[in-house]
Amino acid sequence: MHADTRTGPGHVVVIGGGIAGLAAAHRLLNGGARVTVLEASDRLGGKLLPGSIAGARVDLGAESMLARRPEAVALAHEVGLADRLRPPNTVGASIWTRGALRPMPKGHVMGVPADAAALSGVLSDEGLRRIERDRDLPRTEVGDDVAVGAFVAERLGREVVDRLVEPLLGGVYAGDAYRISMRSAVPQLFEAARAHASLTEAVREIQAKAARGRRPDQQAGPVFMGIEGGVGQLPLAVAESVRARGGEIVTGAAVTELRRVTGDAAGAERHEGWRIVAGGRVLAADAVVVAVPAGAAAALLGTEAPAAAAELAAVEYASMALITLAYRRDGTALPEGSGFLVPPVDGRTIKASTFASQKWGWIAEENPDTVVLRTSVGRYGETEILGREDADLVDVSRHDLREATGLSAKPLETRVTRWNDGLPQYPVGHHARVARIREHVGRVPGLAVCGAAYDGVGIPACVASANTAVDSLRGDDRLTDALTTDPVRSPHGGAGE
Repeated sequence: MHADTRTGPGHVVVIGGGIAGLAAAHRLLNGGARVTVLEASDRLGGKLLPGSIAGARVDLGAESMLARRPEAVALAHEVGLADRLRPPNTVGASIWTRGALRPMPKGHVMGVPADAAALSGVLSDEGLRRIERDRDLPRTEVGDDVAVGAFVAERLGREVVDRLVEPLLGGVYAGDAYRISMRSAVPQLFEAARAHASLTEAVREIQAKAARGRRPDQQAGPVFMGIEGGVGQLPLAVAESVRARGGEIVTGAAVTELRRVTGDAAGAERHEGWRIVAGGRVLAADAVVVAVPAGAAAALLGTEAPAAAAELAAVEYASMALITLAYRRDGTALPEGSGFLVPPVDGRTIKASTFASQKWGWIAEENPDTVVLRTSVGRYGETEILGREDADLVDVSRHDLREATGLSAKPLETRVTRWNDGLPQYPVGHHARVARIREHVGRVPGLAVCGAAYDGVGIPACVASANTAVDSLRGDDRLTDALTTDPVRSPHGGAGE
């Protein structure tokens, strides 16, 4: 449990101007606090980055947000973006494997099928037969946590992992399925696997629960949601709301000192608070929310929360790059759907491609003569590809797109956006590390942490993390307990999320 500081209204400094930090500032203002946001770079938004190519408004970072969780969509409503929320135009995606684009299978949980027939066409006949052995195998214990890839391979065979689970998880985490925690990344599968000896039976239970949870007349809403103009508009709208309500946001303000202080308040009672040095300014605060990546958070907390800092310093990250390409619509024919994923086992360079003009209706409506798509490269442990020049990344993307779709036209314009250390990794034991971090931080009055390194890498996960941090400063740990028992899931709704 977090130390009950009962800060209430007071001055709170939020360190970090990504979506988590801005969401924290927004919630703090709702509670009556005075808020200052300090961002080290010259822009806000973190991994959410609006941009343009050939006159088209696009996202150069994350492009959609999970709509089945309420946090991100609710925040968009609160900051005036309700009328600009847009579901994808198409949710049908493909997987480029075994030499062809094949429809993304249905009836699976993050690539894990309820029966072999669900993966017909994607797996070989031998791979399909291996899945059928699951029901006859003895129980595989999952313990406190287990790697998704290792567990699924043991139950269903490596081909399921290599050709479907790996590209799906890679699209979320840019990670390695054989290292990624099932408890943190696919919690519903982890819980079901603990209750059933058969993994396919566990998947059928998940699907049955989902079906029972809907009324017969209830239509399932969109899994993902975008924003007209790009989800990069969200942090800008949140920042505008923060400023409009009196919050201060300072960019180019790297924090160089963070420490607790004790002094006299108005010459009377002893007052505990924080001293923050950033960008040549010295600020005093009643509480601090640290909303920066794990490495930066470790550096900031080394003095006041050294045990938490040590845990944060051990969090690893993956780097990736997004290559955005614009083409003339005349003569540019793409397959149907939102794009495709690429299993690493097939030896391709790109790991996914999103057909942005087909996925997001507003791009096509605003730019009827232009087709926009993007590819992604880079996974955990890959360094060679990201060391290449931008032109080389464009060339390898065009080569793979030509092989996959037949697209051979020369693009009108290209943009390469690099996200060095962009995605935190969730290896086996991640949930326990996060619990230890929160325990250590909770012993320091007036301190909270949030961001993608804790409870999920998606936008709603970051917003939920921010809400949890703010509430913990008030002594309310209900959201912390909820995230511990029901982490923000990261399902994959198409290519290139």
